[in-house]
Amino acid sequence: MAKLPNRQPVLKPQDFYLLLALAALGEQGDQGTTYPELAEYSGLSMSEVHGALKRAEAARLLFFDAKRPRILLPAFKEFLFHGAKYVFPAVRGSMVAGVPTAHAAPPLDTHIAPSADPAPVWPAIEGTVRGVALIPLYPSAPAAALRSPALYENLALFDALRAGNVRERTLAQKLFEDRL
Repeated sequence: MAKLPNRQPVLKPQDFYLLLALAALGEQGDQGTTYPELAEYSGLSMSEVHGALKRAEAARLLFFDAKRPRILLPAFKEFLFHGAKYVFPAVRGSMVAGVPTAHAAPPLDTHIAPSADPAPVWPAIEGTVRGVALIPLYPSAPAAALRSPALYENLALFDALRAGNVRERTLAQKLFEDRL
């Protein structure tokens, strides 16, 4: 009997990163949802965008409406709040210069008072803050986040969900609920 190959689809970090980018674009209506626009917005290649959207569709986190990707909000929220932090765990590093994230970035930085502890940062040449490295969900995330405030906030809120303490996670979930 021939052995069947494992064809189980698996979400990759760039898939969830692209879903967060689509959620950030959601406020702008139908703008930015073609493959070239998504590639430019996210910093992914067109082939990465295509693969990410197909894997997210297979995972039932999005569907295509008139050839444009649309997030399935109930499934996306369930995965975002209850599963994503286990699939894409926070990886910390040493002290580096970078871009603030999690509770040190908007919108959480206005709700949580700064502490004496070093801020979590994505290691990046463009970064101006020295803090503890928190490896971004995808390598192009810091540069794309600096180009789009809405994407920056989504990525920072996700980092608070996966790396923050209970207070930060609760506040990040509430802010995400308001956005979605």
